[in-house]
Amino acid sequence: MLDEQTEIQPNYTYEDGDEERFSHYVPKDKLMAAMVDGIPVKALCGKMWVPTRDPDRFPICPSCKEIYAKMKK
Repeated sequence: MLDEQTEIQPNYTYEDGDEERFSHYVPKDKLMAAMVDGIPVKALCGKMWVPTRDPDRFPICPSCKEIYAKMKK
């Protein structure tokens, strides 16, 4: 049991790889908070990272694109 003074820190897992090569789909409100506060976001494909680059410079992640298309149906 935790007392009121114990603060729990989330355990974020960062993955190297595709986030450097693709733009990923994430909720807009979470994207802005991530860019301003440096909080990691989770893309539709499952990648977690802190966005720092201009997403318009990269192609869209094929996995995110496929998941998004299925969500729209």
